[in-house]
Amino acid sequence: MGFSDRLLGPLSLHEIDAIRGGAGIEDWSAQPCAGATLADLDTAAVGFARTQYLQKHQALAAEAAQWSDEAFLTKAKVCIAGQVTRTAVVLLGRPEAERFLSPAVAGITWVLNDQQGVARDYQHYGPPLILAVGEVFSKVRNLTYRYMPDATLFPKEVSQYDPWVLREMLHNAIAHQDYTRSSRVSVVEEPVSVLVTNAGEFLPGSVAQVLTLDAPPAFYRNRLLAQAMVSFNMIDTIGSGIKRMFTKQRDRFFPMPDYDLSQPWQVCVRITGKVIDERYTRLLMQRLDLSLADVIALDTVQKHRVLTEEEFRSVKSKRLVEGRRPNLFVSAKVAAATETWADYVQKRAFDKDYYKRLVTGYLKKCGIATRHQLDGLLVKKLSDALTPEQKNTFIQNLLQEMRRAGTIRVRAGGASRGPGATWELYRPEQENVD
Repeated sequence: MGFSDRLLGPLSLHEIDAIRGGAGIEDWSAQPCAGATLADLDTAAVGFARTQYLQKHQALAAEAAQWSDEAFLTKAKVCIAGQVTRTAVVLLGRPEAERFLSPAVAGITWVLNDQQGVARDYQHYGPPLILAVGEVFSKVRNLTYRYMPDATLFPKEVSQYDPWVLREMLHNAIAHQDYTRSSRVSVVEEPVSVLVTNAGEFLPGSVAQVLTLDAPPAFYRNRLLAQAMVSFNMIDTIGSGIKRMFTKQRDRFFPMPDYDLSQPWQVCVRITGKVIDERYTRLLMQRLDLSLADVIALDTVQKHRVLTEEEFRSVKSKRLVEGRRPNLFVSAKVAAATETWADYVQKRAFDKDYYKRLVTGYLKKCGIATRHQLDGLLVKKLSDALTPEQKNTFIQNLLQEMRRAGTIRVRAGGASRGPGATWELYRPEQENVD
């Protein structure tokens, strides 16, 4: 299903009922655990939570240094009136303290799948989840990914996944998990993607509404748990977490997050750690002015999914896509359509030195080169967004610039420019011979 839930249409009946009844629904995470004491909480987890709390509330540092663990946990609202809540057990409890949550389950399962979808490794994690997140994160193989930015041969090296995005996905799953369904949060690692799944419907209704409104949700399934995770610097309740995930992926020129809300009892979020369509990546590099809505629409096109009528009109009017529906593809001519030739050259002036080095390197090795040979060396390295005429002009101007700088010269007896010219490195001693 992917991002098909992005439509700003009416909410389903169960979503409307959930929001209307939100104020009257008991907060599962705020209930006390009968029989649980501070001794059932993990010392390392409490210490880590205190450190995170102070990062979030730096103005309280001097005062907080005097707090006992009980006072700190009360201030953080995970203990209420001396009672240990389910939130405290989920985030800070010792592994054996999970029994206080029964029949609910507080855990994370990490699975490593191969290219055929066969599980090759797995591991279960229980409380304290505030520490388990780091252990799960360390399991994910965040490899270095290399791709070629537009108009250069130097590869760009980035990690497959932005660490903040991965943590946000997992933290959101913990905060919004429906623990009454007695299931674990799932993290499935595949060769080029990570899929995070939590139980429970997506209460805001649609991802598009979250991105458009950019505001706190009207109702939290686990209000106390969410508040505690904010206090411990794990999530942000101002409603910007999901939008920031999309923005970070756009800034890295990577595919957008995929939300699958096709099943009302679970939320699945997939993040892809590779370039799917180079045209999409080049376009994002060239058009930093694109709105997030247009970037999401282009991501829909590169994933061969159907655009809404509004999305189609927007990207088509800006000449960001080509083809006919449903067979659309991201345009590779956007630079030529949206920039003047002078703008294009100016924005990529820093790449000229690289192309000059290619030319001099070739001439050092081969001695001479025809214009046809130099075209063969350079044309394929230039942006696909340029027309053949623009590529020809770029190379001609490059060679003439190198000639004027005294780096290369036209071989004696040949044409001074154009396809008939034969080029060689300039050497002062040649003047006497010529």
